[in-house]
Amino acid sequence: QKMLAPYADRIRVVELASLLPVHSDVDVLLYDAFGRERVTGPVEQVVNDTDAKVVIYTWHLDPDLVREALDKGAVGCLSKTIEALDLVSALEKVHGGSVVVSDTEPLLALEAEISGGDWPGREHGLSARESEVLCLITQGLSNQEIADRAYLSINSVKTYIRSAYRK
Repeated sequence: QKMLAPYADRIRVVELASLLPVHSDVDVLLYDAFGRERVTGPVEQVVNDTDAKVVIYTWHLDPDLVREALDKGAVGCLSKTIEALDLVSALEKVHGGSVVVSDTEPLLALEAEISGGDWPGREHGLSARESEVLCLITQGLSNQEIADRAYLSINSVKTYIRSAYRK
């Protein structure tokens, strides 16, 4: 919400709580897919249960994942590395009827410093990837399921868990 505040004349944030029904009239729903890059389960339910145009906001822009999201009814996939002004412009395009996808190569090295973004635990020194792994743990996923979902080896998952727990 903070990053969109300077653009209040162009865009209005009306809901902030995830996994709760949307009570406001929403034209475009920006769905933060933190820890849920696949359009299954809760993400698919949101896409199916709202009349709003759904844009997936994610670190994962693998072409197969983008295609899956669009095939299941999302009208866009935007990278969390996008600048606030570009995000606002993309949401305005969606509102106007366009389909938008961030113009970026698949993010193969999420370890790289992610500028301008925020994630749970950042203020405590967690990296975006450590935070993502912890989020997936809280959803009840096994280490192997996390590895499959996050495109990591099982040993990398274990390393992120140990590192996060130390912090």
